[in-house]
Amino acid sequence: MTTRANLLTTLAGVIFIALTQACGNSGTTAQSTHQTTASAASEQAHAAPATNHPPAVSTEPAASIPDFTFHILKSGIRFTKEDLAQTGNIVFILFDPTCSHCQHEANDIGKHYDRVKDANFYFVSMNDPALMASFLDTWAKPLVGKENVEVLYDRGGEFINKFHLPSQYPATYVYGTDGQLKEYWNGERNTNEIIAAINK
Repeated sequence: MTTRANLLTTLAGVIFIALTQACGNSGTTAQSTHQTTASAASEQAHAAPATNHPPAVSTEPAASIPDFTFHILKSGIRFTKEDLAQTGNIVFILFDPTCSHCQHEANDIGKHYDRVKDANFYFVSMNDPALMASFLDTWAKPLVGKENVEVLYDRGGEFINKFHLPSQYPATYVYGTDGQLKEYWNGERNTNEIIAAINK
């Protein structure tokens, strides 16, 4: 069991580093990073004994919201699938606080909050909680304190293991109230397209 936990931690670290390097790169570089990360994940998986294989990292986003355990950044309280909002679209945004594309998307959502206020936003990161803590205050102040906005810390790299391994930050996933995936995208996107997808 310890070997499997170490393997998952190592795999999450490799993927995190690769995603961080993918922020702001062109699609070609992002695809190359994705392939390198996938190869590293494959090598790590093959290095473990057959009985200790970690769950496969998904190359396609989860069609429905999987079970997960994150932690609310401000309080450290566990946050699971059962804690998600019951009405309105559910929007997961996997981000890196230092990524300029993540900062721009959060800023755009904040500026146009009135147009997306019926959705529920879950900003998820595996990054250092100290960096995460000031992300919304710095880049999307209109979202601070909103009941439908939460910043979640992914301690164990569950997002990339259960939801999806994106090729670039930010990675945004819009699920309906039925928990089914409606749309997703990686990297930057036009503001009006973001708003339309969130309200889909």
